[in-house]
Amino acid sequence: MFDGIARRVVSIWFHRFASDRFLRQYPLSGPFALTIKHSNTNRLYCLNAEATRQGLHQGMAHSDARAFCPDLQTAAADIYRDQQFLLILRRWATRYCPWVGLEGRDGLVLDISGSSHLFGGETGMLNAIRNGLMRVGLSAQIGLADTRGAAWALAHYGEGQAATGDMLPALQHLPVAALRLDEKTTTALIRLGLRKIGDLATTPRAPLARRFGANVLMRLDQALGHQAEEITPLTAPPHYGVRMTLPEPIGLISDVMAGTERLLTQLCAKLKTHEMGARVFVITLRRVDLDQQEVELRLARALRDPQRILPLFEKELAEIDAGFGIEQLRLEATQTEALPTQQMSHVATDGDDRLEDLITRIGTRIGLENIQRFLPADSHIPERSFIVAPAAYSATASGWTCKTPRPLCLFPPEPIPGSGPYPPNHFRWRRVSLTTGHTIGPERITPEWWLEDDNWRSGMRDYWRVETTQGRRLWLFYTPQNPGWFVQGEFA
Repeated sequence: MFDGIARRVVSIWFHRFASDRFLRQYPLSGPFALTIKHSNTNRLYCLNAEATRQGLHQGMAHSDARAFCPDLQTAAADIYRDQQFLLILRRWATRYCPWVGLEGRDGLVLDISGSSHLFGGETGMLNAIRNGLMRVGLSAQIGLADTRGAAWALAHYGEGQAATGDMLPALQHLPVAALRLDEKTTTALIRLGLRKIGDLATTPRAPLARRFGANVLMRLDQALGHQAEEITPLTAPPHYGVRMTLPEPIGLISDVMAGTERLLTQLCAKLKTHEMGARVFVITLRRVDLDQQEVELRLARALRDPQRILPLFEKELAEIDAGFGIEQLRLEATQTEALPTQQMSHVATDGDDRLEDLITRIGTRIGLENIQRFLPADSHIPERSFIVAPAAYSATASGWTCKTPRPLCLFPPEPIPGSGPYPPNHFRWRRVSLTTGHTIGPERITPEWWLEDDNWRSGMRDYWRVETTQGRRLWLFYTPQNPGWFVQGEFA
């Protein structure tokens, strides 16, 4: 890749990655371990140094570990958070070189060819990496070599750096497991007396290939530099954030809104370029006394139209305390999703946009999760014919058809006096005497026999729409198999 410059690779292994990440957030003293459930058994997943010193090890049953070490403190492992934190570390490592990739679930690999001189040489770069990790509470073992395989072997089994040109002197004393072989192959090699990489390098290749296949020789050649192995860097995701530093502090709401509009225009243009929309915006206002305030705007759906987004900020920004003035504004889209360009249509969509904006405005006061909408469900039972979903995270349903009208308000059946299959002429409901006027029905609904429902044990129901002379429009039903009258809903 770099003509005239030898390739050099750094491998970083975070041997206590998960526990270090957890203890950064929740500092503890004494033996500690993260646990994970495996085959219905809670086992130790990652231990801190104190737990290791007391004789505990990875894979040990949690009950055995507590019996052996009563002071052991544990917590459940979170694999997803570990991976997210490793991606953050990958981004941090790009300060040393642009070629940074992941090495399993607890390591990084860096191609530092041509960049080590920026840190005073290879030793200076390794010291900078190690000191940086120590400052944030991460323990790591680092290997440096010409090849990825050799760097990995040194990081996991030797922690050091190999001289340029010949990898064998640095690797020959390491066990054969340092070649990234599986456990079965490693055990078979050890049984043949090939315990170290040096033993493997001096063994005739043909018998090795016949006995173990091509994988052992491939890993050996990759480590010694006889076969190429690429480092695939991860592409950093686009960052949707813009910032504005003001020459003079501002404090008026009109000035803050004007600055927010400029930032929104820039950010939405970037979102449009990537065909993305933002669900959550966060604007950070830094005051001259270095204090800062954050305003979060959560939208009912992903948007990138600054003219629609800006008014939604107005209420929240009006309540900020500008102090002696605001000198910097930073706007960031913290939650984004794909928003591809849509074909223009003659069908007007202003109604949908106004509804989404209304949901957003109400959501800023009571929370988006508290605004719900009804969606149709595949059932003819009234109680099951709809579901309730958060309005901000669901789309309106089309084609919600019903052969007969359904009441606006549906409640659990309430018994009323009455007999016979026709609605009673007079009845008392909720302490009010009502007289039946116009009636429409019956509509017979039978229970879904394939689902257990205690409310429908009385069998089928004959529903009637009853208009009372007092003005109430009720939904009554009669149960022929177990005679009785009930009120279950009320029309508008």
